[in-house]
Amino acid sequence: MRLRVSAPLSVRSRQILFLLSLGLAIASGSVGSDRSIASTPATAPQELRQALTQLDAAANRRNVQEVLQFYSPNFTHSDGLNRRSLEQSLAQLWKQYPNLTYKTELTSWRSSANGIQAETLTQITGSQTKDGQQVKLNATLRSRQQFQNQKIVRQEVLSESNLITTGEKPPLVKVNLPEQVRTGQEFNFDAIVQEPLENDLLLGAVVQEPVNANGYLKPATVDLDLLTSGGLFKVGKAPNTAGSQWISAVLVRHGGMTMVTQRLNVIAAGSTRPAR
Repeated sequence: MRLRVSAPLSVRSRQILFLLSLGLAIASGSVGSDRSIASTPATAPQELRQALTQLDAAANRRNVQEVLQFYSPNFTHSDGLNRRSLEQSLAQLWKQYPNLTYKTELTSWRSSANGIQAETLTQITGSQTKDGQQVKLNATLRSRQQFQNQKIVRQEVLSESNLITTGEKPPLVKVNLPEQVRTGQEFNFDAIVQEPLENDLLLGAVVQEPVNANGYLKPATVDLDLLTSGGLFKVGKAPNTAGSQWISAVLVRHGGMTMVTQRLNVIAAGSTRPAR
C-alpha cells in the first residue's frame, strides 16, 4: 500500500545554490583556453584576497547592493543567470534566511589573458522559522570565476551539495551519487538513513531537475511515497544533452524532515573532460 502526501518545497535547493554562488562569486574563474598551472592561495594577488574578504563581508551583511558592486554589468553564469536575476534571487533568499553566514576559502588561482581565474570553496549555514518550525541550511559550493578589473564577469559552478533539515529529529542521511556522468548514461542514486527507524514510518521521494536560471525562483512540490526500506535507492538516467542536473532526496519521519541536493554534471558522450 502506498501513502502519498504533497510536500511543498518553498525553499528549493536551487535557491540555496544561488545563494552559494553569491558567496563563491567572491573569487572564481571561467573555463578558458589558458592552460597555465594553477597557483597556491598563498601566492594570490593582494587585490584578489581583498575582493574575497570584502565580498564575503558584504554577503554576511546580506547587503545586496554592496554585493552587486563586485559584479560586472555584463556578468554571465553557467546556469544562465545575469546580474539582474542574481539580485532578485539573493534578495529573496536573504529574506527567507536572514542570518546566513558565508565562509569562503580560495583553493587555487591563475593569471589569464583577461584577468584572474580563481577557484573557491564556500560553506553557508543558516536557519529560518517557517510555520513555527526551524529550518536549518548547510551548503557547500565549489566555483570558478573570471575576475576582470576587480569585477566578476563570469562564473561556473563546479559542484554543490546542500542540506535542509526541519524538526527535532530529522533523518540522518548519507548520499551516494557520482559527480559526473555522460549523456544518456544510467547512474545510481542512494539516500540512506543512517539510524534505526524503530516504529517510525519513512516517507521519501527523489526529484531530478535540469539546472537553469528559471529554476532558481520557482517553488516546487513533490509527492512522498511510503518507503519499505531505510532510504531511497534509485537508478536514474542522464539526459541526452550535456549540462547539469539537480538531484534531490526528500525523507520524512516522525519528528523531522531532511532534504539533500547534489549537482550532477552531464558531459557529452565523446568528451574527455575529467571529473572535477
